[in-house]
Amino acid sequence: MSLRRFRIPLPPTPLHVTLDAMDVNGRVGDYRRRMRARGFRPVQIWVPDVRGPHFAAEARRQSALVAGAGSTSDDQAFVEEISVDWGEDDS
Repeated sequence: MSLRRFRIPLPPTPLHVTLDAMDVNGRVGDYRRRMRARGFRPVQIWVPDVRGPHFAAEARRQSALVAGAGSTSDDQAFVEEISVDWGEDDS
């Protein structure tokens, strides 16, 4: 019995552009050196994933709490009391 009839055909070669990893790494390194020379530094931060169902549920929960709170609460008075007037025009 021949095993040729059990061969799985390979998918066609995908058409895509490949970049030389060293070229990309070099450009990124150059960019980072230029930015550091200008006085910047890289910062990485983690933020909530707004696409998840837990985020949407928590946002709805907090929005309902804010909507249900009166605008005359003691919290708002406290915030206004400690706020600094930046001297901005209201125009």
